[in-house]
Amino acid sequence: MTQLISGQQLADFVLGYEHEAFRLESRERYNEAEEAEPVRQFLAGQPDYAWNEQWAAMMRRRTALGQRMARVRIVAEPHSDYTRFGIDLARINVTAGEDIRYLPRAKAMGLDLPSHDFCLIDSRRVAILHFGDDDVLLGAEIATGPTVVARHSGWRDMAWRAAVPLSAVPGGTGRQAP
Repeated sequence: MTQLISGQQLADFVLGYEHEAFRLESRERYNEAEEAEPVRQFLAGQPDYAWNEQWAAMMRRRTALGQRMARVRIVAEPHSDYTRFGIDLARINVTAGEDIRYLPRAKAMGLDLPSHDFCLIDSRRVAILHFGDDDVLLGAEIATGPTVVARHSGWRDMAWRAAVPLSAVPGGTGRQAP
């Protein structure tokens, strides 16, 4: 495997966009330590998203500057607990300016999309994300070659056209009962 970047270096890469950052999320869940308690609270019917305010504030600032953050989440139907949590949280992030769309996994399978997550930055650089068996992010492999960027740009466009906005997803327009 190629050398991976992670932590602050990966965050700086993704947030270093000038015009648009796009992420394809192909996994059914993400095992991120900072989300463990918020997921538990959501499932208990007591969601608290105060921990996300810094992200939402950044999205509002960047959106006001004309910068765009977009993502497509490939999800199983019926939705898993983690997907339901993500939909509930997405209401806040979409209101802040992030454009999050959803693509049913069955539909995605017919599109020949990649099985890996990636971030496409300004249609010039790609971070191919690598995860462990426990769904923990290990890091990202950075690619800037024109063939790799073009392939990932095509996958972005294909996924975007097939996905639906949050408002078209059950639970996406209002509080969903856990």
